[in-house]
Amino acid sequence: MAEPLHIQIVSDLVCPWCYVGKHRLERALAARPDLAVRLTWLPFQLSPDMPREGKDRQAHYAAIFGAERARSIMEGMRQTAAAEGLVFEAGPGARSPNTLSAHVLLYWAGERPDVDQNALAERLFAAHHTHSEDLGDPAVLARIAGEAGMDPAEVEAGLRAGKDEDRVQALIEEARQVGVSGVPFFIFNGQYAVSGAQPPEALLEVLDRLSAGAASAATDGGRG
Repeated sequence: MAEPLHIQIVSDLVCPWCYVGKHRLERALAARPDLAVRLTWLPFQLSPDMPREGKDRQAHYAAIFGAERARSIMEGMRQTAAAEGLVFEAGPGARSPNTLSAHVLLYWAGERPDVDQNALAERLFAAHHTHSEDLGDPAVLARIAGEAGMDPAEVEAGLRAGKDEDRVQALIEEARQVGVSGVPFFIFNGQYAVSGAQPPEALLEVLDRLSAGAASAATDGGRG
């Protein structure tokens, strides 16, 4: 049996385009239901210097873009999200978190065969972008982990102790060293890289190219 196609997704959970890109990839994969795929989520931080307690989201965006442009960007993202069936909201008091703890949680999920890392990523994206939850709060992350089949108490204790933060920071640095400067960033079988939230059609081209190559290699190998 052929090995599943391995897609590594470098992202930051507060990145709206990463959430959109996830759903566009899933639309592409849905168009190829017979294709066996293994997804792995890898960490990246757009704001590594964000205080661990985070900042007020509206104030943070206004400081970066200016209040008027921030409102325009957020409205544009709401419309883009709606086209993907997603709801983006930033309710009163919404935080812009430091995402290191959330990435640690996602890393732990990736180490466990009994936990669906991709499903956990979906829960984390939705918590931030749709429900205005604070992904910097270990209690919030522990609750979400519990919903994904992990032990909430164990997760919260590990996050508060800073367990595996050094490993996750090393993975972030590895991504930067290989040239990842923006997210989402998709790596297909270690052969092809796609940057940005590309439309499903562009992702299908890569999927089909790799599938054709795998089929050709299998045929050649079968000839002896």
